[in-house]
Formats: sequence, C-alpha cells, structure tokens
Amino acid sequence: MIYEGKSLSIKEVRDGLYELCFDLQNESVNKFGQSTIAELGEAVSVLQRDSDLKGLILTSAKKSFFVGADITEFGTLFRSPDDELIAGILKIHELFASLEDLPCPTVAAINGEALGGGLEICLACDYRVVADNSKVGLPEVKLGIFPGWGGTVRLPRIIGIDNAIEWMAGGSGKRPAAALKDGVADAIVPLDKLRDAALDLLQNCVDGKFDYQQRRNEKRSPLPLSTIEQTMAFESARGVVGAKAGPHYPSPMTIIDTVQKHAPLHRSDAAKVEARAFATLAKTPVSAALIGIFLKDQYLKKQSRQYSKAATEVNKAAVLGAGIMGGGIAYQSASSGVPIVMKDIAQPAIEAGLAESDKLFFKQVKRGRLDQAGAAAAMHRILPTLSYGDFADVDLVVEAVVENPEIKQSVLAEVEQKIGDSAVLTSNTSTISINQLAESLQRPELFCGMHFFNPVHLMPLVEVIRGEKTNDTAVATTVAYARRLGKTPIVVNDCPGFFVNRVLFPYFAGFSKLLEHGADFTRVDKLMERWGWPMGPAYLLDVVGLDTGHHAGQVMAAGFPDRMGYVDGSASDLLYKAERYGQKNNVGFYRYEIDRRGKPKKLADPTVADIISPAAKEHREFTDEQIVERMMIPMCIETVRCLEEGIVSGPADADMGLVYGVGFPPFRGGILHYIDSIGLDNFCRLCEQYQELGPLYQPTDGMKEMAANGQRYFDDPKA
Repeated sequence: MIYEGKSLSIKEVRDGLYELCFDLQNESVNKFGQSTIAELGEAVSVLQRDSDLKGLILTSAKKSFFVGADITEFGTLFRSPDDELIAGILKIHELFASLEDLPCPTVAAINGEALGGGLEICLACDYRVVADNSKVGLPEVKLGIFPGWGGTVRLPRIIGIDNAIEWMAGGSGKRPAAALKDGVADAIVPLDKLRDAALDLLQNCVDGKFDYQQRRNEKRSPLPLSTIEQTMAFESARGVVGAKAGPHYPSPMTIIDTVQKHAPLHRSDAAKVEARAFATLAKTPVSAALIGIFLKDQYLKKQSRQYSKAATEVNKAAVLGAGIMGGGIAYQSASSGVPIVMKDIAQPAIEAGLAESDKLFFKQVKRGRLDQAGAAAAMHRILPTLSYGDFADVDLVVEAVVENPEIKQSVLAEVEQKIGDSAVLTSNTSTISINQLAESLQRPELFCGMHFFNPVHLMPLVEVIRGEKTNDTAVATTVAYARRLGKTPIVVNDCPGFFVNRVLFPYFAGFSKLLEHGADFTRVDKLMERWGWPMGPAYLLDVVGLDTGHHAGQVMAAGFPDRMGYVDGSASDLLYKAERYGQKNNVGFYRYEIDRRGKPKKLADPTVADIISPAAKEHREFTDEQIVERMMIPMCIETVRCLEEGIVSGPADADMGLVYGVGFPPFRGGILHYIDSIGLDNFCRLCEQYQELGPLYQPTDGMKEMAANGQRYFDDPKA
C-alpha cells in the first residue's frame, strides 16, 4: 500500500501497475466531498513521485463506482463569492488534469453507477471498462447546473458535440450498450471479470498495443471541426434542446453556449470558460430550488427506509376493484415482482383491468424496457378473480372500489373476513376519512389509507394515511410496499382530503372565484401553465373528472365549511350538471378527440361559454400577476395549515407531496420553498390585498408570528 486514506487507497497489483480504489469509510456509496477531493490530491501527488509507476486502474470497493458529488455541501459552496467559487472549481479541474497527465496509461473500471463527478473522473482516464450491471451519466442538469469538473470539456472531445449535448442536457443515466455505442465506454464485461479486464487493457497499453497518448491529445485540444460545422451542430442542438427545456430551466441551453465558447480552446482555457458558466448557474434561484428538491427527496427516502424496518414483508398483494385504477395498481405490483390478486364482482370489469395492465406491459416491450418473456412472466403475476378464494395468504389488500363511503365500508368489512389476521388492509380513497371507513372493521389497527395518483404507473407519489387506530406495523408495511412498487410514499394523518387533495381544492376554489369575477378560464390556464404548472386548473379539472371533483368537493365542503363550502352555480358545478365530466366523456371545459397516439387531444369548445356564463356574477379586470396570486395564495395557506396541524410531518413532506402528487413546478422548489423565496412578511402583506375574498386568503396566526420573527420554513436557502 503506497497510500491509504479514509476514502481511497493505492496499492501495486502487478509489476508497476497500481490500483487506486475508492472506498469511503462509514458510507454505503462513494461521493466527492471536500475530504475525498483532498485525499485524491494527495494520492495523485504520491503517484507523480513514484518512479516505478507504469499504469493505473481506478476501481471501487462499493457496489457502485461513484454516485457523484456530495450535494449536501453545495449550499455552503454555492453561497461563496464568485471568485472563490470559480477558484475552487478550477482547483478540481487542475486535480483531474493532473490525473489525466500522469506519465502512464489510466483505465477506469466502472461497476454499478458512475454519475456526475464520478463519471467526470472516469473521462479524465484514457480508457473506461464498464461492468454489465453499470449505469453512467451526467445528471447535473436536474440540479439546475451542469458537469463542472471538466465534463463539458472532455465529453464533446470524446464522443462528439451532438452526443455530448444529448448526454448532458438530457441528464439521464445510460446503460452499458448505449455508453459503448456512443464511445463513453470502451468495453463491456461481466461484473466478476471487470478488474481483470481493466488490468489486461492497462497492460496492453503499457506494451504499446494501444495509443493512449493520442486519446489524451484529443481531450486536451480544441474540437477538430470547422466554424461552419460547429455552427450547424450547435444551432441544431439549440432547436432540439430548447423545445424540451422550456423557459424555466436555463441549464440545458447554458450547456450548449458553454461548449460552443470553449470548443476552439485548449483544455486549460476551456476549463476557465466552464468554471465561470458553472458558477453563474450555481447561484440561480432555479439551482437552489432543484438542489432543495433533491435533498428533500433524499430525506423522504431515508424516512421511508426507517418506517420499513418495522414492516411485514409483502409477498402477495390484492386489489379490490379492477378497471383503470385497479389495473394500474395490479400492473405496478406485478412489474415490481409482487404477485397480486385482482378481484371484482363483474367479468367486464376484470377484463377492463387486464386490458389496462396488458396495455402498459405492451408499452414497456415496445420501448425496449422489457422483452416478451419478461412481460409474459410479469403478466402471469396478476391473478384475476371474481371470488375471495385466493385471499387467505395475501399480505396486503388495496381497496379501490367506487368512491362511496357506504360501499367502501361494506367491501372492506367483507374482505377483512377473508384475509389472515395479520394482513394489512388499505383503501385507495382520495378523500373519504380513514377513521370513518375504519368504523366497519374488527381490526382497525391494521387498516390505513394507500392513496395512489392517476395514472398509477406515471405518478410517483403514494399517500399513506394513518387513522386514529392505525398501528405502526400497518403504516410500515404499506410504506415498504409502496417503496417496492417504485413509489415515493409520504405518511400523513387523517383529515378530509388528506394532504394533497385538501391543498388542491383551495386552488380550485381560487379558480372558481376568478371565474365568478369574470376571468376567462382559457387565460387562467395559459397563465398558470406559463407560471410552471403542467396544466392549468380548467384542464386539470377535466383530467381529474368534473364528476369526481364535484363529489370530492362535497367532502371538502363538509370538512372545512368555513373556507371550502359548496358553491351552487359555480362554473365547475354548471358543467357537472350539464354532464360534461371532462376527458372521461370527452367534454368538459374543453372537448377532446383521440389523436394518432391514442391520447386525448384538448380542443376549444365554443359552447362552453354559454354554459358557464351564469357563473360570472361581475366582470373585473385582472393583471397577470393578480391571477397568479389569487390562484396560489389559497394553496400556500392551506399547505401551511396542514403543516401546523400535523397532517404532514414536516415541510419536506409538504413540498414533495405537491411536486410528486400534482406537479407543482420543481424549478420553484416546492410550495413552502416558494413562500420562503417570497419572504413570509412579503407574503402576509400580499394576502392583505385579497382579504375581501374570505378565509382562504387569510394567513394563519402561525404564519404571522413567523413573519414577525423573520423565520423561514427551511433554514438552508438550498432546501
């Protein structure tokens, strides 16, 4: 051993061939924090002084090679002065350049994941051998930044402008075949052969069979393209990337600008261009918001892992109620490896549920994510039935029948008699009180809510709702099952609408009040989509279903009559009475036609204006800012109420619940982060302008107290 630290070590493994092995102590993964970077600097210095050095391989003792930078350090780092931040980045550039310039060939042996800075250090090596279980990528764009340790410099010089921009602006991880095809990987080998293959390649370089110096020269030199070729490549990339990135995410387009600026430069000067652009992005509100989203997501994952320690393993599940939702839940369970019984009382419903799951499996095959054999095996994990004969050994049941409390109570009481005494019973209700549903049960301690969002296979959130009598085992088992399905669970306490729908309905109420005052619903939709929502409130109501919204609204009105009381004659109510339910029957605020891809296409419907005209009691003029404020203030305040009442356990749960549950714009960081960005004092003053609109626009006493004390919901501005 010629060097040993707390995150890496170096030893000689063959005559003159050395292995630098990353193994961060007391961590399950390798990541670049300040201490690891410092040790890497010491290690490279040791190698530079070693006269016996003939070749070097980089390996990892963890299951993954390197997950990237330690993002928990970003907050302090990014708040440093510009000159200090740029200088710090350039020091890492110099370190990676020193590794790249060692007087011997270098080979990275990549197992598991090599992401972000973990891939950037591999790009500084001459060759990269990847295990067949690996995934490599540069996901920094998802944090509002870009690869800042030489990634934008080296990658285009290794795989070309077009491929490099796609890798960096897309931010997705690549499997071995794609990495090999594009040129990031030089070879794919089985995991158990990885180290030996890397050493053999290294020996071949030492023996002169491969020209590693030529590769280095290409990475250190300007891009070998004419001005015209570069212009064509970058302008083409701008068109493609700009259409996907939209106006709210500056990082993808900055990647293109940065690569274009340093394309004609040598490595050291190109590094300066990259560092300056990186520092600019690092200080944007978008970066702060997206880094906060990442950290909150990691916090939720940690919390759910803690819950799972008390869980009973779910080896077999069941869903009551087929159709679209039941079929979606069955698909998600089966595709995650958990066999599931899908029961309904009618064969047509069973067939509809199977059709839904089959459709989703077919899409996976079509996209190359599953082969025919894998899809067939997964489909056989769904057991359709009209009876309870297969329920005796079920570990968890999801009830997903019609949203009616009497019917749900009857079904839940019935199935409780058919399952084992330790099985967990859950309801997929979106608004009905878990405590109310539990009244019909003999074992309410093993009952909780498990609220999936539609469509199940796309929406990442699951609300796990704890009732008054729900025990820890039921919650933990449901959380663990949700995680097994690839979902992000948040645990909330029972109340009408739980968390997500309780917060969503004040948003709809703000919309309804705008229409009452004469606003045009199409203008509101366009403004809220421009603000960042994936769809405006009218479009969202059409997708949810105006009948579903009507019934859920009655539950919310009964639960919170002071601020969510039922309004007869609202625009939504008029459409519901006209039996315009939205996408489910192709007419709502808009009309819908199925496009060539089989998806409903939104179209204007001139007849709507006459139907909803009685809802407008007066006609006011609004600025764009007023419309956004009137829409967002009720949602913000209701979120705080849920936090103060303990419906959600903390601000991270609240922010991620709305990002994952209803598509709150990630670049705004979550709804409480959004309030923090405005400032609570400013927010409370803003609310004063809308006091005439009633309780939905009145901040809580807790908000006023926090505003007076200069407090925030997140102490770290990056959270």
